[in-house]
Amino acid sequence: MNSMKFRRTAIAVAAAALLPFSLAACSDSGDTKAAPPAAGDEAKTGASSPTGDSMTGDQPFGAACAGVPKEGAGSFDGMAKDPVATAASNNPALSTLVSAVKQAGLVDTLNNAKDITVFAPTNDAFAKIPKADLDKVLADKATLTKILTYHVVGQKLTPKQLENGSFETLQKGMVNTAGSGESYKVNDTSNVVCGNVKTANANVYIVDTVLMPK
Repeated sequence: MNSMKFRRTAIAVAAAALLPFSLAACSDSGDTKAAPPAAGDEAKTGASSPTGDSMTGDQPFGAACAGVPKEGAGSFDGMAKDPVATAASNNPALSTLVSAVKQAGLVDTLNNAKDITVFAPTNDAFAKIPKADLDKVLADKATLTKILTYHVVGQKLTPKQLENGSFETLQKGMVNTAGSGESYKVNDTSNVVCGNVKTANANVYIVDTVLMPK
């Protein structure tokens, strides 16, 4: 009899000791289920859906980026260390643009500017212009300067800002941009083929068509 009484007492004591842990476990489980992250908290932590900038991160994007050298001064890492005109001179795909910038006497202007965006036409973009017309423009410093400064915006633009944007250029005209993800157009005619390229003083968007100011 005494043995049975002892066992009942031991079971009761054990049950009483375990009860708080059981309740705590139930409470924790319930809290986890009933408290999903609020939308505001999600925004604060940056755990949002992959749209705009978050799709491309802070890296260059676009099909033509594959042609950029992997190492050296013309690579993305190398360009990031130099001001924009110098950085462009190290990229083989921008040699015509670099020649035009030198012809217009804009090397120092671009290299000394702070926080700018350059829409940089490729050699193929310049090749779309009939040679006679291109030679004429290259020989006319005033017209060349007007065209080149139309490709420069006085602020660093992120891909997100290009989704539906209108920006004043150094030439004082406006450029319009539209797109999303890794697909953007400038003035509805020029495609960004390698975007979000960083230099020491600029964000560069390499484009496939020369922009003409109105």
